[in-house]
Amino acid sequence: MTSDFKVSMLASSSSGNVTYIETPQHKVLLDAGLSGKKIEQLMTQIGRTLKDVDAIFVSHEHSDHIAGVGVLARRYGMDVYANQATWQAMSSKIGKVKPEQVKLFEPGEVKDLGDLDVESYAVSHDAANPQFYAFHHHNKSFAAVTDTGYVSDRMLATLRNADALLVEANHDYEMLRMGSYAWPLKQRILSDKGHLSNEDGAQALERMLGLRTKNVYLGHLSQENNQKLLAHMTVQSILQAENFAVDHDFYLHDTDPLSATPLQDI
Repeated sequence: MTSDFKVSMLASSSSGNVTYIETPQHKVLLDAGLSGKKIEQLMTQIGRTLKDVDAIFVSHEHSDHIAGVGVLARRYGMDVYANQATWQAMSSKIGKVKPEQVKLFEPGEVKDLGDLDVESYAVSHDAANPQFYAFHHHNKSFAAVTDTGYVSDRMLATLRNADALLVEANHDYEMLRMGSYAWPLKQRILSDKGHLSNEDGAQALERMLGLRTKNVYLGHLSQENNQKLLAHMTVQSILQAENFAVDHDFYLHDTDPLSATPLQDI
């Protein structure tokens, strides 16, 4: 049975993040962290066009989440949702956006867009006021959490038992520890305002997974401090050790910096 609620991770990595979500009435993006041209190309991979996208929901002002926000807003007239502190932090980076396209969306709020309800929630990251989103259509939900140093009980209240999840698996601890990054950058990544490791992501998933959860995507992998296969196998082995039936009760998917995941029914 096909669903009219669909999602694709157009790109997910430390170099750029874009997620596409659609319902019959709305086509939206979660972040736009690549050039407008590249996002246009990624949309063609899933048989969709940016001309139909009506809004961008911005998580925070780091370039790998906002690089294409300004150009897409100007070219296609998309509304841009972000909280006040994020707007202040990113305005000089994205260029002019028409006032009527500027939509304030604070953490803990829910926006009713007709057949799509969007819920925002705070995360712990070194940005002005970072937040992520859960998207609800009828009785289905897709929730995303990357760019956070830890997953709190408050976050879990939104994330637990979602039908589909995008969860961070940013780095392998040993690759990061032995890698070329300067120590202050390593400390930042490992801090409570940094990023989830493969192990952290798996442990968070243990608390998120529910009977409704059918698809899990591992996202925001560092291209310097992780590998797709390593992240997948680490998360899978930790979950299986806790008696989760990976690829039976739910499917564990990889994401990619340059290729969109297939458009998936939620």
